[in-house]
Amino acid sequence: MAVYSYFWRYMKFPCLGKYLFETFLATTNKSQQVPADTKLPWRFARCSPVFSHSGMPLCLNRCIYTSNTRYPQQILCSLHITRTNGIAEGFNFLRGISSNNLWAYSFHDQTSYRDNNGTDLKSKLLSRVHPRRSATSVLQNWVSEGRKVSIYDLREVSKQLVERGRYKHALEVMKWMEGQDRFQISESDHALRLELTIKASTLQEAEDYFTKLPDITSQKASYLHLLNSYVKEKAVEKAESLMIKMNSLGANVTPHPFNSIMKLYIATSKFDLVLSVISQMKETKIPRNVLSYNLWMSACNALYGVERVDKVYDEMVRDKNVKIGWSTLCTLANIYMKSGLNERANLALKDAESKLSSYNHFGYFFLITNYTSLKNKEGVIRVWEACKRVDRKLTCANYMCIMSCLVKLGDVKEAERIFAEWESQCVRYDVRVSNILLGAYVGDNLMEKAEALHARMLEKGGCPNYKTWEILVEGYVRNGSMEKAVFAMKNALRMSKQCVWRPSPAIVESVLEYVEKSRNLEDGKWFLEVLRDLNLADLRVYRLLIRMHVDNGKPIGEIVKMMEDDKVDMEEL
Repeated sequence: MAVYSYFWRYMKFPCLGKYLFETFLATTNKSQQVPADTKLPWRFARCSPVFSHSGMPLCLNRCIYTSNTRYPQQILCSLHITRTNGIAEGFNFLRGISSNNLWAYSFHDQTSYRDNNGTDLKSKLLSRVHPRRSATSVLQNWVSEGRKVSIYDLREVSKQLVERGRYKHALEVMKWMEGQDRFQISESDHALRLELTIKASTLQEAEDYFTKLPDITSQKASYLHLLNSYVKEKAVEKAESLMIKMNSLGANVTPHPFNSIMKLYIATSKFDLVLSVISQMKETKIPRNVLSYNLWMSACNALYGVERVDKVYDEMVRDKNVKIGWSTLCTLANIYMKSGLNERANLALKDAESKLSSYNHFGYFFLITNYTSLKNKEGVIRVWEACKRVDRKLTCANYMCIMSCLVKLGDVKEAERIFAEWESQCVRYDVRVSNILLGAYVGDNLMEKAEALHARMLEKGGCPNYKTWEILVEGYVRNGSMEKAVFAMKNALRMSKQCVWRPSPAIVESVLEYVEKSRNLEDGKWFLEVLRDLNLADLRVYRLLIRMHVDNGKPIGEIVKMMEDDKVDMEEL
């Protein structure tokens, strides 16, 4: 005898339940039967409708709740079958219908999804933080030990790895999942793997994978990732070929691919082709969104000037399907600024202020930077005060932006006030914020205030980075405090292992003069090594070191060997 229980969240979609059941039959033994006289519990009988397929009854049971209620049509259901004929025991059905964001979820035996220590597979994969450690080996070991893996869990852990920026491990999980014959890979799975291949591997590998996708549906779901990578690489011919191919398959029905190709044309200064894309969208009745109009206005400005831009904006206003927001008005303001129409730019930004969200800070800092370009300090302060009224916590990056803008406008006192505001409520001292003020002090040759700020930062637990020391080097060199400059430069170079920092020619010249005057052989050797690492060591540096060695009665063999290694012509000595 078989006992069937079907859990359905929304009773008003009976056709979907029947579809799930038929899908299940398509993947299992269709000949299995249930005795016609099987009695159902009274609560099952009260639920309707009741379907039958090949003599098998299907009934509805109580609701199962899910945390994902974003889509009202989404249903969470489970089909559990127990058979006692020796063929199968406790068969669990799991299938995701990605086209409708519909999941049929199986309630599996949780003990078989954990290891002997009670750790589940997801925790094992998420704990492998180092990119060199393989996620594939974790999956292989898990299966070889006889434990279960569901496609639902693999999809979930892949998404969590992507959220954490661990694209390599997420790609390994998707590759392993796709290599298992028992899993049915959906078009959304193919799209995710293509996106991860672009991020974690090479574009060539992504292209090869795209060409091998099994069906047109998967290609339609995936191609935007490939198109966007072509836009990033400015590969015009490849992007155009892909657009032609997908257009022939009927995939280009939204504004997104057209916007991507217009971005590419603007990045490669092919502004006339942007207008061709807009014409094509009109002919094929593809709706234009806000980004479409913004790109169109930018291209018109490059080709024809402000008058044509105003006509596009008027058309956008008349488009009932588009809501004009702050981004469009910022685009318009930038165009006016480039044309020297600062008054019209200020008016556009003032209109944009009324379009800003009261739930996030995103648009506020675009307006702040635009007002800074217009040298409109009043506008900067006004938007900043409005930004603080948003019910969201301001980040260090937000404080860095407003302080940088105020420093550019020459209002260091207001920047100090905002810095004090940040410092009073910061949980963890971020030296990048204090570096903004430190740079302002050094730029105004206020080294006492710069050193006082640096000392306060250290007292509060801040950790100077290479940029901190670079700022101090410039200040000390300008102030003639060369001993402090050398000390700061040593710290800057020690911390710049992960980045490329090169001292300016003026700093190199000043340090060389200091080394020559001080006759400090150790500092001379150290600075020579620094310049060699940066490929800045030239004949003048070697001449200086040789003179210092001779004056101190030291052999010059080591210096000569360095010159030979650097292929410096010794005949010019």
